[in-house]
Amino acid sequence: MALPTRWKKEPGARLEGARALDRSKVQAPGVVRAPDGRFRLFYTAVGPGRPFRACQGYILSAVSEDGLAFTVEEGIRVAPDPALAQMSLRVLAPSVVALPGGGWRMYFEARGPATLPTAIMSAVSDDQLNWRVEAGLRMSAPGGVGAPRFLRSAGDGGRLFCFESVYAGGDPLGGARLGTQVISAVSADGSTFMREPGVRLGDRHDALDSAGITAAEAVAGSPWRMMFSAWQDVPAGTMVPAHPSADAAVAASADFAAASIAADMAGYRSRILLASSADGINWERDGVIIDGDGYGGTGIDAVHAEDMSLVALDDDRWRMYYAACDAHGVWRIASAISD
Repeated sequence: MALPTRWKKEPGARLEGARALDRSKVQAPGVVRAPDGRFRLFYTAVGPGRPFRACQGYILSAVSEDGLAFTVEEGIRVAPDPALAQMSLRVLAPSVVALPGGGWRMYFEARGPATLPTAIMSAVSDDQLNWRVEAGLRMSAPGGVGAPRFLRSAGDGGRLFCFESVYAGGDPLGGARLGTQVISAVSADGSTFMREPGVRLGDRHDALDSAGITAAEAVAGSPWRMMFSAWQDVPAGTMVPAHPSADAAVAASADFAAASIAADMAGYRSRILLASSADGINWERDGVIIDGDGYGGTGIDAVHAEDMSLVALDDDRWRMYYAACDAHGVWRIASAISD
């Protein structure tokens, strides 16, 4: 089913922090159909009920009959593991796919100390509720990768789209951050990936992506289409507080959610854009499809709209779930439907 180019925001929030596990911040949703046909929305969260003091985020879930009104489910689906350095602090940005032989695999971004680059890991489940983290990394890069989106092809195989952080000299500790770009990798079994040459989308194309691209999800068709979220940099001369995921001292001494939201609201903007391709490799930008009204706006996505996840509906439309931040720094999960 072809992915449309026109979208209409749906009123209200699909999810917002309301309990100890998610009260501080919710973002980075991933949607999939549940075994009983309902919609299950996985999302990244953090709150005072986090499993250990240094924890910076984990993956929760909620279910819905109609895709609009969601009921949160108890417990944590995937949590960081202090015993695994690569995912010792935070797991986020879930992308769930059904396995041909039964069950599901979740790809997610894993974060450890600021001295380690982010990586993509995975977990498997028989029921979408109980998940077993698989050994090893699905994908890595010197500067770090994240926000995975898997597009299945034949059998277990498919193509993984994700962002890659790029640093001067390739060193995230000693080099200046040059931005983030969309790359891809292919796999015959969904577990071992080979990076494809080149870059699917580079950042700093214009002001809208001057602070990098945070996620990209592609749908095959004629043409292929890709939703991607990009951040606009702060105005010149703006002092941005250190983000705890990139500064070990801040992460150790401050509340993660409060410190990260302070950085989010320092003058950055994010939006969701569209790109098209004839082959899934070479992409051309088509423009903005989801945008808020800015720091003076009143919408729940006034300042930020990012990290979208798509689901095909039974009536040939699509619904997009995305992370939204208002002018007060409150993050929620919002949605839009194809027009």
